[in-house]
Amino acid sequence: MNTKQPLDNLLPEIRRKALKRVDNRPPHELAASWSGDDLMYSGPGRSIFIVLPTPGCAWALAGSGGCSMCSYIADSPLEEVSSDALVDIFKREFQRQIQKCEITGPTAIKIFVSGSFLNEEEIPVEARRAIFKIINEYDDVEEVVVESRPEYINEEVLKDCCQLIPNKIFEVAMGLESANDDIRLHRINKGFTTEDFQKSMNIIKKLKTDFNVRAKVYLLVKPVLTSESEAIEDAVISAEYAEGVGVDRIAYCPSTIHKGTLMEVLWRRGSYQPPWIWSAIEIMRRVRNLVKIPVIMDTAGFGTRRGPFNCKKCNSKLKDAIIKSNIKQTIPEEFECECKVKWEADVEFSDVTRSTTNILKNH
Repeated sequence: MNTKQPLDNLLPEIRRKALKRVDNRPPHELAASWSGDDLMYSGPGRSIFIVLPTPGCAWALAGSGGCSMCSYIADSPLEEVSSDALVDIFKREFQRQIQKCEITGPTAIKIFVSGSFLNEEEIPVEARRAIFKIINEYDDVEEVVVESRPEYINEEVLKDCCQLIPNKIFEVAMGLESANDDIRLHRINKGFTTEDFQKSMNIIKKLKTDFNVRAKVYLLVKPVLTSESEAIEDAVISAEYAEGVGVDRIAYCPSTIHKGTLMEVLWRRGSYQPPWIWSAIEIMRRVRNLVKIPVIMDTAGFGTRRGPFNCKKCNSKLKDAIIKSNIKQTIPEEFECECKVKWEADVEFSDVTRSTTNILKNH
């Protein structure tokens, strides 16, 4: 019996074509950094975000083709980057942000790579340790956040990280995306099961006795092949699941169309549309009453052609309301706009029509 899923054939070919179009640039040109207000475990603070160029996500480079919505591999040099180069790049970007805003008051350092920070094929042990030793010199840095797939999470690596920053919170963020295995495996092509995720959570929970380690998950709002109403329900159910298995913090990522992905292919063909901003508002209103852990709704791409969109009259106002909700952890304020009835119709009938596009949007 053929057990291959539809995405098994599409994703590798889409990824191959996308990688052919990647411009070969030296690692230092692919690095980036910025800072901004953020919510920390201790309350409102500031985060410094640093993107390090690594050889690329192992899952995306594998024969699977990687995740259906992710294009971060396009920002990789696709070749080995030495430990010395990675540390030098980190120092440069870190100092750039310090010069813009001195580290005074609660600060978090969030380190992004194209795949998994804890994958030693991307970030060698020597580089990881050197970077953490630099961060440990700054007393006002309260949190260090990295991203990783579950398979790279083990007791040894977590203990090593925590011991290098003994007075800071070390948080590992994982792209769970959905609590539903079918959605995660067959629509997102994430490549790991709920059981795999729970194994990594068990390791983190076990180490909490002796180390200040935390877990965060990213939840994707509206993967491909998902209707508007299903997207809302899955986002809410997934938050309840995450809290139930011991996750400390949740970050929602409403879909934005990235180049060179299956999501972009479907979008260009009129078979997919990112979620309404109204859906993000609805998710936050429901989740705030269901879970007690901090929940953030990312607003990147809101109001753009490739991102979550309502109408020009309310896009920016609702984005501001969500940002305020993120910092204060409150339910977004009530707001009305004439486009809301179109969203309501989309939510009501999307499962009937089996549509994953917003039928009435912008009409």
